[in-house]
Amino acid sequence: MPSPNTYVKACINGARTPDQHPALPVSPQQIADAALAVHRAGAKAVHLHPKTADGVDSLHPDVVGAAVDAARHGVPGLPIGVTTGAWALPDPEQRLRTVEGWRVRPDFASVNWHEDGAEPLAKLLLGMGIGVEAGIFHAEAAEAWAESEVAEHCLRVMVELGPDADTTVADDVLSAVMAAGSPASVLLHGVDESCWPLLQHAGARGVQTRIGLEDTLLLPDGSPAPDNAALVSAAIELLSR
Repeated sequence: MPSPNTYVKACINGARTPDQHPALPVSPQQIADAALAVHRAGAKAVHLHPKTADGVDSLHPDVVGAAVDAARHGVPGLPIGVTTGAWALPDPEQRLRTVEGWRVRPDFASVNWHEDGAEPLAKLLLGMGIGVEAGIFHAEAAEAWAESEVAEHCLRVMVELGPDADTTVADDVLSAVMAAGSPASVLLHGVDESCWPLLQHAGARGVQTRIGLEDTLLLPDGSPAPDNAALVSAAIELLSR
């Protein structure tokens, strides 16, 4: 059985497109079904990328509202978060105005600290009553976040490392994050090749982690993952050893 302190968040789709995996949730109904499945598998929250019908990430209020509403109806009470990634809307001012127009508000939203306009966007989200997850991709971003006015008000800090990252890199960035003294929870995860090693390292370090089709399409043994729920189950089993 997993420790009651094991915190695994499900990242159910990411910026991936449906051609990359047949179970990648795109429509509101698919998102609701995936949220329920990962919750049953043990996920304590869901991070999703609202998508247009053709699978492209969008921050448009109607698209975000439909995705968040569906997930909430699928699993009432499960914390639901969304991306604010710059790839979905590159202009910082336009991104601010679009997020300001969200009528259905998620419980939290991730803000990548290396992207232009991160701090004003985080302040806007906090003012809207939306929790902020600071996405930290490297030590420089960690230091910039630590010096910001919102560091002490963030819900979570996600150390998000690339496929070539190892535990040494992870420890360096975690040290920079923890030096800030913020009360925010800390989460560590990798992507593709680094996904499973860093998930295990998160367990060893006693920090939160996440798993899902956003981060990997493969189970720990290298076989294709059938869906998000299978990845969550595998992660919890791995962290329980």
